[in-house]
Amino acid sequence: MINHIKCDKLKGIVVNEEISYTLIRNEENNLNIVKAENLTFEYIRRDEEGNVESINKAIDNVNIDIKEGDFVAVLGHNGSGKSTFAKHLNALVSPTEGSVWVDRMNTLEHENTLRIRQTAGMVFQNPDNQIICTLVDEEVGFGPENIGVPEDEIWERVEKSLKAVGMYDFRLANPTKLSGGQKQRVAIAGIVAMKPKCIVLDEPTAMLDPNGRKEVIEVLHELNKKENVTIILITHYMEEVIDADEVYVMNEGKLVMQGKPRDIFSQVEKLKELRLDVPQVTELAHELRKEGLDIKEGILTTKELITELERIRGLKNVNNSR
Repeated sequence: MINHIKCDKLKGIVVNEEISYTLIRNEENNLNIVKAENLTFEYIRRDEEGNVESINKAIDNVNIDIKEGDFVAVLGHNGSGKSTFAKHLNALVSPTEGSVWVDRMNTLEHENTLRIRQTAGMVFQNPDNQIICTLVDEEVGFGPENIGVPEDEIWERVEKSLKAVGMYDFRLANPTKLSGGQKQRVAIAGIVAMKPKCIVLDEPTAMLDPNGRKEVIEVLHELNKKENVTIILITHYMEEVIDADEVYVMNEGKLVMQGKPRDIFSQVEKLKELRLDVPQVTELAHELRKEGLDIKEGILTTKELITELERIRGLKNVNNSR
């Protein structure tokens, strides 16, 4: 119990240092939909007698803050720890050390698990593993029905969610007959119908063709912009993160890079060291720069590269006319 705390109400200054720290931390958490503090996770293998055979540190002291309403990408090659990180956000696993907060709820407190999973919906890699109904509208309505949403509201949510992902015209279709991209959009609609604040997607386009991947990424950006849903995209496809608000790069369980997409992709050589590709246009611009062309770093689109080449050509024409 805390008694006699002196506080300047006009300025919000709390004299007690410990309480001041707590209030500041809570204020920071209010700005973040996700906060990982010194997160460490170990996969521990034991023999039949319960003795430890091996310990694999999948996540090593990671600190990440994700603001509500942002579109965030987490990059890394296979085995980098990015999928294990994603599982923490849905309380599928618990930290070995440190903590993860989702909408101010600590994932270590088991009474929070259901609310965390309603707050942070999760879409997995293989859409076929998520289909359980024979009609698209029933598939999307399954989640809301299971959390006790009234029937009238369920169908309102189904309609709105399917329209949001561009699949309303397929509401009476058999989801197993859809293309990969369409199945994944239905899976996303099923999560949207639960009205989460955040959607975590663990390599949702890994099994899709380029058209399917494009469909899914466009839907995610629409949900982010129009519905203010926080998107956390786990991927190794560089072109999917060009329009993200923030990019995190993981390697061997550690957070090794963080920044805006342009800042990240301006470090082509470092990304290659991490066994990550870069968008083709970014790599082309980087190679031209190495050959002596005065092209700025961090080119992300073909349009940007064309603009840079036209600028350089214009400078040469000016110099040649003198």
